Amino acid sequence: MNPGKLPNFLIIGVEKSGTTSIYNYLNQHPEVYMSPVKETNFLEREWSLEESRKPSRIDTLEKYTDLFKSVTNEKAIGEVSPNYLFNYKTSIPKIDKILPNAKLIAILRNPVDRAYSDYLMHIRDVIGGKNVPSLSAQATKNPITSFTIRKGFYAEPLMAFFEKFARENIKVYWYDDLQESPVAFMQDIYEFIGVDNTFIPDTSRRAQQAAVPKNQTVNSVLRTQNPVRKTVASILRLFLPEATRQKIRDRLLAANYKDKSALPLAEEERQLLQNLYREDILKLQELLDKDLSHWLKPTMKA
Repeated sequence: MNPGKLPNFLIIGVEKSGTTSIYNYLNQHPEVYMSPVKETNFLEREWSLEESRKPSRIDTLEKYTDLFKSVTNEKAIGEVSPNYLFNYKTSIPKIDKILPNAKLIAILRNPVDRAYSDYLMHIRDVIGGKNVPSLSAQATKNPITSFTIRKGFYAEPLMAFFEKFARENIKVYWYDDLQESPVAFMQDIYEFIGVDNTFIPDTSRRAQQAAVPKNQTVNSVLRTQNPVRKTVASILRLFLPEATRQKIRDRLLAANYKDKSALPLAEEERQLLQNLYREDILKLQELLDKDLSHWLKPTMKA
């Protein structure tokens, strides 16, 4: 096996911090090769033989290496799996075993906003069923089992990465900087991974836009496998090609969306989450020598 066919950089986290857009901007660079599977999750943990029976899962080194078989002369080879940071206890040993010298990139976002965005995604994509518990319900459950909430604690996972890997191989970026100056943000990443940092990516399109369904029943029918969708699909399959059927479904989904402002985060809920994350934010400030006091301030009302 040629080690040059494996990644020399990883984006390890976090979810809902622009990682899909960053993946696309990295893909634009002629000196960068990105895994064709955005979230391989291969380095998340050791996979059992039982789990390896799923053909679509990247759960063996052979499958993982195969993702990079088309690498030619690209200088930077990478993948984006934003749960590596969250699952640090199992991902660190795996990364250290296979890619010990890889450059590691974390993009962090205000944990309250990250949780809110994650919550909206669960509603939009019908993750976990039609009735998603409120953020306050998820945050006050003892112990907290919600991944939506738990993924906002950054200090301990980052410290573990700092303790295991060379500090110069780890860089932390901020979601707010991506929002404010995406080209400068990406050019800094280009420099960090060792490619031409004068390249200007097309950042005019964002990969994902937060939205909520107008009617959750309609959204659920379009999003999940169910008898109604199966029956309609079997009929349309007789007359329309798959690409056309997909376009129709996408248009129906889009017509049923409204802006996330229709389901705002209540100030009381934001305060609850700020209090929950306060200690971790203060630890993160000290760890990174970065002023994060704005993450703990109440939002300004118009």
